[in-house]
Amino acid sequence: MSTTPQAPAPGTPPDAKAALGWMHTARFLTTAAQLHQLPAITVPEIAFVGRSNAGKSTCINTLTQQRQLAFASKKPGRTQHINLFALGKQGVTDAVLADLPGYGYAAVSRSDKQRWQQVMANYLVSRQGLSGIVLLCDPRLGLTELDEALLEVVRPRVEQGLKFLVLLTKADKLTRAEQAKALSIVRLQAGGGEVRMFSALKKQGVEDVAQLLWQWAHPPLADAPDADAAPDLQQKQ
Repeated sequence: MSTTPQAPAPGTPPDAKAALGWMHTARFLTTAAQLHQLPAITVPEIAFVGRSNAGKSTCINTLTQQRQLAFASKKPGRTQHINLFALGKQGVTDAVLADLPGYGYAAVSRSDKQRWQQVMANYLVSRQGLSGIVLLCDPRLGLTELDEALLEVVRPRVEQGLKFLVLLTKADKLTRAEQAKALSIVRLQAGGGEVRMFSALKKQGVEDVAQLLWQWAHPPLADAPDADAAPDLQQKQ
């Protein structure tokens, strides 16, 4: 008779297989063009942000092992909605991923850029339940001015305990020596956040990041909210 593995205690990292299984439960929750259109979330929310060509959609799809969960537009920068994905098994949502619009693409009009920069800044500063931020960056370019501006926006919340990870994507395009150099440089710029290498093509960092995000979403009981999980939010849409 087979038995179901017992879930690890909150704050205890699961093995890689369990963490990836949790990520695979991701399903579309809702999309919003404005902050006020987003539903109130009572579980940890983890936001993915980055330049339009940083590989954000590919990263989310790779982590969740779903080929088309996050929409990758053929015209970078044209997807201008915040998309939420629920995580959790058996009709229970225990975390939410937020896919924020990519920024910095030249083909988007100046007014659209300014509007979305403001929406994102407001989200990052005021979104209740935001527990962590994953900033995706192409290590061949390093942190750009827009990335550094985003770091300044979130710095006060990071200092107050908001989790923060800089994910250097497309690591397969660098040699080991180049990866080590990029990690060293970005760690100096990350303002206390963690920095990891990631390659969707080579699956580098996938298990490591899945385990880290699980820990973010399942803090030790002393730090967790009163309710460990909420009823499946998708059922209420």
